[in-house]
Amino acid sequence: MVPMENLLAFTITSVAIIVIPGPSVLFVIGRSIALGRRAGLLSVLGNTLGLIPAVLAVAFGVGAIVAASVVMFTVIKIAGALYLVWLGIQAIRHRHARTHLASETRTSSWKLLRQGFIVGITNPKTIAFFLAVLPQFVAPRAGAVWLQLLVLGLVFLVLALACDSIWALTAGTARAWFARSPRRVSTLSGVGGAMMIGLGGGLALTGSHS
Repeated sequence: MVPMENLLAFTITSVAIIVIPGPSVLFVIGRSIALGRRAGLLSVLGNTLGLIPAVLAVAFGVGAIVAASVVMFTVIKIAGALYLVWLGIQAIRHRHARTHLASETRTSSWKLLRQGFIVGITNPKTIAFFLAVLPQFVAPRAGAVWLQLLVLGLVFLVLALACDSIWALTAGTARAWFARSPRRVSTLSGVGGAMMIGLGGGLALTGSHS
């Protein structure tokens, strides 16, 4: 098992990394602004579930193969980026249909979870991140390395779920406040869609191993 001092240090490091707005946070904020708190929280859950394969891959050594393959890394990265752009376009196209908070229920929970999962699982930088960070907090003499990597990865997912949910609630609440004006909600939905398109474009243009 991971030594307590290592686990505490990893927790502090993870929170510091998670709270800094990155791709996952921008995705969650964009979804919350475009679709509301419910959609934002379900997107957070789906995105977190999408990171589980990366944790398992790194824990059992497969992640090293993916990280070393430029082709595989690039294909996954572009696929994820294009999907984000598509979600952003859909948010902008249907922004006028979301001028009331009741519209949040029009998108099924399963669909929102699935979309968040796809975004999470197609983010190749997650594997690179886990490969770079998780081993730093492993103590080989404390037990099976793969088990320690798995525990650290799961701790990171729990922390990410909690922190990203706060972003979703904050952005969703701001949207609810603006909902007093249908025109403002329409504008916010467009802004959320534009954020996702910009995020997708930015990820597609970054270096393959950056």
